[in-house]
Amino acid sequence: MRGLHRPSTAGPLDNRIGLDQLTVMSPQKRTTRLGSGAAGVLAAALALSMTGAAQASAADLNNARNAGFESGLANWTCSAGSGTTVSSPVHAGAAALKATPAGQDNARCAQTVAVKPNATYTLSAWVQGGYTYLGVTGTGTTDVSTWTPDSTAWKQLSTSFTTGASTTSVTVYTHGWYGQAAYYADDVSVYGPDGGGGGDPAPTVPGAPAGLAVSGTTSSSVSLAWNAVSGATGYSVYRGGTKVTAVTGTSATVTGLAAATSYTFQVTATNAAGESVKSTAVTGTTTTGGTGGGTVPKHAVTGYWQNFNNGATVQKISAVSSQYDIIAVAFADATTTPGAVIFNLDSAGLGGYTVDQFKADIKAKQAAGKKVIVSVGGQNGTVSVSDPTSAANFANSVYALMQTYGFDGVDIDLENGLNATYMSQALRSLSSKAGSGLVLTMAPQTIDMQSTSNGYFQTALNVKDILTVVNMQYYNSGSMLGCDGKVYSQGSVDFLTALACIQLEGGLDPSQVGLGLPASTSGAGSGYVSPTVVNNALDCLTKGTGCGSFKPSKTYPGLRGAMTWSTNWDASAGNAWSAAVGPHVHALP
Repeated sequence: MRGLHRPSTAGPLDNRIGLDQLTVMSPQKRTTRLGSGAAGVLAAALALSMTGAAQASAADLNNARNAGFESGLANWTCSAGSGTTVSSPVHAGAAALKATPAGQDNARCAQTVAVKPNATYTLSAWVQGGYTYLGVTGTGTTDVSTWTPDSTAWKQLSTSFTTGASTTSVTVYTHGWYGQAAYYADDVSVYGPDGGGGGDPAPTVPGAPAGLAVSGTTSSSVSLAWNAVSGATGYSVYRGGTKVTAVTGTSATVTGLAAATSYTFQVTATNAAGESVKSTAVTGTTTTGGTGGGTVPKHAVTGYWQNFNNGATVQKISAVSSQYDIIAVAFADATTTPGAVIFNLDSAGLGGYTVDQFKADIKAKQAAGKKVIVSVGGQNGTVSVSDPTSAANFANSVYALMQTYGFDGVDIDLENGLNATYMSQALRSLSSKAGSGLVLTMAPQTIDMQSTSNGYFQTALNVKDILTVVNMQYYNSGSMLGCDGKVYSQGSVDFLTALACIQLEGGLDPSQVGLGLPASTSGAGSGYVSPTVVNNALDCLTKGTGCGSFKPSKTYPGLRGAMTWSTNWDASAGNAWSAAVGPHVHALP
């Protein structure tokens, strides 16, 4: 997290694009600049990826050749030697494509595919890794593409196109983005009428999914995960024998359930050839009603306290303004044990602040009704929770810190991605140790909360019943999509309200949504707004007043409040931020 503490490194810009630009921030905080026209393409592509495309008829086939890269790069051409095949990770079969952008090359891999004129085709591929684009050119009508931000799990991209009256071949392609991580692609499909080019054989009915398990529960939902099935293009989820949803990935959350109730679930795999038999059933039991998160004020202000000296005012916990209801101690760090974290007070950097003083100050804040939690991660945080062992290590080590220092809970500020399945498992294990008083907060970047399919958003929904608040960082960001599908730039009321709307309408309770902003211009590289803008955004969301051009369709009077980086930068500016925002938050309806 955060501006000047652990500075990020800007990636290379695409110097071939014009001056009228829109900035989009990657999860690695590299800044990539896109022309205003490209911004519209990105927004349209994202909309396409969300809506998907209609399936072709069962008589059609996949016209792509070597679609699963089982024959190396046969039939594919990759720019600048950027592509290779790997045995892991793969979506299905024994191989997948790995393509690595470098310099001015975006790792474009393409194939010419034979098609019929005046025909409609569904183009899809499974992707993982860095930013990935999937598209087609030479259609004779409208060329299309879709994309996804970086993903730690396989995700299907899908769109459709129609060929022109004289079109007999098209070029399908994948590519990454300049300066970003390598991407993986597998099981490419150009599904539709036989173009005569000798595509892969028609699919057969897939087998039943294995490994179905409950990955999380709330008072009104059950989250499920299962293993991928070779040849499947989608999955159907059944509750008590009745189909309740269909997805393209290997996880789903079934909502609208009654609290404290057990349900049985099964999953089938589907493709154009048909649907598999149902998987082995699992039982998921919803929790009791209400959201979790310990006892905090209805409207609360969160502030990050710096366990280091980076030029901001050096503070003891006792010196933190009383306007802060939750104080997040930044940061706990990774150890050599996977998933485990440790906290060491920087006594030397904090003017001789001793561990005993630190513990006593925490107790004093708690006696005054405040919560003090430990934050894990930060901008350069390297904590990885990716399997059952590391999940257990994370829960055990955080609980040990709570016992040692008296922390009330934990803040998840992992800015280099997280695994929703195992982080959810770790947080539930921690909750079982700490009990109902656990305070659990999160501080994702803007791009982490653009879609419920993102790992951060999935985690928040998975642990909704024990979650206190998600304070998204509305700074150090590029322009992002709001819940109305429009693009908004940071530094405005609209940016705060339109992006918060995604969380409010995406499944989080209003009490679990907060607005995270820097306390001063020194607190972040970009995105600072005056306390007046913060307060206007809070009023817009809770009362429908003070809005900009975006006005939410309804109000959310239960909105939790606001967060800032940091209490130290706030103190450097005479506590101006907390003095203005704190009373406003506490006076919300």
